[in-house]
Amino acid sequence: MSSYNRSTPRSIILLIDLTIVFFSVMLSYLLRFNFSIPNAELKILPYSLLLFLGIRLITFISTKSFSGIIRYTETQDVSRIFIILLVGSALLGLSDFFYYHYEGLIIIPRAILIIEFIVSFTGLIAFRLLVKTTYWELKSPSEISENVIVFGAGEAALFTLQALKRKTNNKTKVIAFIDDNKKKVGKKIDNIQIFSTEQLSNLLSENNIDRLIISAQNVSIDKKNELAEIALKNGSRIQYIPPVQQWINGELSASQIRDINILELLERDEIKLNRENIAHEINGKTVWVTGGAGSIGSEIVRQLTKFRPKKIIIVDSAETPLYHIELELGKYNFKNTEFVIGDIRNKARMEKAFNEFTPNIIYHAAAYKHVPLMENNPSEAVLANVHGTKTLADLANKYKVEKFIMISTDKAVNPTNVMGASKRLAEIYVQSLNAISETAFITTRFGNVLGSNGSVIPLFTKQIQEGGPITITHPDITRYFMTIPEACQLVLEAGNRGKGGEIFVFNMGKSVKILDLAKKMIQLSGLEVGKDIQIIFTGLRPGEKLYEELLATEENTINTQHPKIMIARVRDYEYDSINQRIEKLIKFFDSQDNKKIVKLMKEIIPEFKSKNSIYESLDN
Repeated sequence: MSSYNRSTPRSIILLIDLTIVFFSVMLSYLLRFNFSIPNAELKILPYSLLLFLGIRLITFISTKSFSGIIRYTETQDVSRIFIILLVGSALLGLSDFFYYHYEGLIIIPRAILIIEFIVSFTGLIAFRLLVKTTYWELKSPSEISENVIVFGAGEAALFTLQALKRKTNNKTKVIAFIDDNKKKVGKKIDNIQIFSTEQLSNLLSENNIDRLIISAQNVSIDKKNELAEIALKNGSRIQYIPPVQQWINGELSASQIRDINILELLERDEIKLNRENIAHEINGKTVWVTGGAGSIGSEIVRQLTKFRPKKIIIVDSAETPLYHIELELGKYNFKNTEFVIGDIRNKARMEKAFNEFTPNIIYHAAAYKHVPLMENNPSEAVLANVHGTKTLADLANKYKVEKFIMISTDKAVNPTNVMGASKRLAEIYVQSLNAISETAFITTRFGNVLGSNGSVIPLFTKQIQEGGPITITHPDITRYFMTIPEACQLVLEAGNRGKGGEIFVFNMGKSVKILDLAKKMIQLSGLEVGKDIQIIFTGLRPGEKLYEELLATEENTINTQHPKIMIARVRDYEYDSINQRIEKLIKFFDSQDNKKIVKLMKEIIPEFKSKNSIYESLDN
């Protein structure tokens, strides 16, 4: 270890501090008396000096002002020294007051007290800053291995700078700060220049910048994307510091600075929920979440915990994921939960659960969602997505559940695959049941959810970690995306607004080209497309569309008071007729004749036209 990495012994620092005080007292007298100290003052100077040194020594030892590592002096250390000296000066003033009261003699003139305080404060801080500056000057040149630019020139930027300096074996140099506030541009933080965002691209290209760190809190999604585009274009990684609440013991460490991921660049502005209405509906109620251990279901559970339900019943057939959500809720000490391992297709099991935990509200998220797998296993798609939904809906009707909110998909619109068709059948059934039931049956329909099980994000992440290649079915394929929290918040909002029979459609924003998504994920990982990671095209999978729709061609929408939620206007189905046809479809399961099953699905849903599938022949 080099000599400048060792900490100076505390006794030496205390001795230096006292030496600074000694010279501060002497300088104070010289300044007070214009460098000609009267004989009367010279006689009592030794006593004054002893009093200064004695009280300063007591305050230094009692507060351990010398115990910090000098080379890491920060703003809080300056404040601490100021207070310590102020307390000491107050004690000196009191001592002098009592001495004058009893002996009639002033040992320390008031002017000396003030001058000594200023000079000692300046000297102690200057000493610490000198040590700090010398240390980093000696340490930095030979060890700098990466250059960094920090976006944001506020308090968080200073904490970021301090965290980078505290990093063990520090090899990082902050080249510049960037800020949109024009009043800050041109100024300096710790002798580092502040520039405008317009100058960022030039700074990145001219200084070989390794990382752009976003230190500013509450940066808009558009701004994050703008900064990411500039950084990635110049071959720099883009990172951010977490919210202050996540800092360890209120202090930011360099290890907490994280790479921005694709989810954070694709998310949108925070959704404004009618929390009062949702809380009024959920508070004190027993709420079921089927598929509650899945990516969507588990997030609905997390959202529900904020609204004080009487009890949340989490139903899932997957044991391990259910155990994981149980551990998570236990960690946050949320105890009003029951975990039911059960298959929604098993009526006896579901009825037992309904008897024991009769629900007021059901969020139905359980389903098979994987398009190619369901294309190859249509009987299972029907059994889970149609029969499972019908079983739950019938029980909800029997037990007079207040609301049944079904989570559907944009693949149910003009379905081209078995999975989408099975979800459309489920939509049709719950809508038709709504017309004869006291239960309000509500459907929510949205596109792909970022980060959910089976989505492209986890797949691409895994492929990048394995060194590639990334596999994409077609160079022109696009999808609508929504983050899991956003989708689940809209489900709660739509469920609250729904009166029964509606299909709520969410504003999914702009469709995203999957190829562009893959390229950006590679760049965010600090890799190069075609050099570090290859992209290959595998061809459209069975039932897969190039482009997805949110509404069927014969449908239109009705706006709601929420800008991101619309109601789809769809044709109605008569319950008795649709019930008979769906019962017939479910009975086909035992035959395990996939073509017969899909043929009947197409008869019920005329708009179901298969694509890139063996079932295309059934459409001719």
